[in-house]
Amino acid sequence: MNRSSSILLVLIILLTFPLWFGLGMGLFGLVAGLLGGLFGLIVGLFGAIIGIMAGIFKAIFHSIFGWGHSWNYNFPDYEMNGYVFLALLITAALIITKRNKKTT
Repeated sequence: MNRSSSILLVLIILLTFPLWFGLGMGLFGLVAGLLGGLFGLIVGLFGAIIGIMAGIFKAIFHSIFGWGHSWNYNFPDYEMNGYVFLALLITAALIITKRNKKTT
């Protein structure tokens, strides 16, 4: 290699270095963004599953005890649904009558 071709090669490398550096950093940013997006997708799906389970439990406890009607974060007021109270009375009556039949 002669001196003029070496100088030309160094000039090409110096002039195109910002381009190659920018392309490399852009590729690094693309990979980091895709990995961050994948992590966000997985954590978002996990949060959605937890939210669905919490919604189911909230619906159950709201229908049984009347919880979930306010935005306070204290222990909820105890308000039992009338149907649940009636079901508990019937269950208690059946248990008491079955015990009385067994002892007599």
